[in-house]
Amino acid sequence: MWGQPPPAVLRASYSRCNMRFRAFLSAALFLTVAAICQSAATYKPASGFVPDPKTAVAVAEAVLIPVYGREQIESERPFTATLKRDIWTIEGTLYCLDTKRVKTTDCLGGVAVVKISKSDGRILYMLHGK
Repeated sequence: MWGQPPPAVLRASYSRCNMRFRAFLSAALFLTVAAICQSAATYKPASGFVPDPKTAVAVAEAVLIPVYGREQIESERPFTATLKRDIWTIEGTLYCLDTKRVKTTDCLGGVAVVKISKSDGRILYMLHGK
């Protein structure tokens, strides 16, 4: 009996150990559930959320019209979309009248420009030149 602690000390030691184990188990369970929920909620198409020029132009027009107005944006059609390093650059076409009152694209002025991430569809840049 000389080497054994009294029963009250054993109960307190067991209780502390039990609390630590429960805290560790709770933390491990929480982290596991969080990791499963996070990985289950992510879906990325192999070709990206903006896979082609047609989609890029549609997204660009969707963000330009509320800012610059439908009439202005429709007057800059057709839009051109070029892909460089996973970023779509969409630009409008500038029209004006020449000296003979014929519609031409050889003029001074600005058009809408939008840059969109191909992989996730983020709008990276939007501007309308003057």
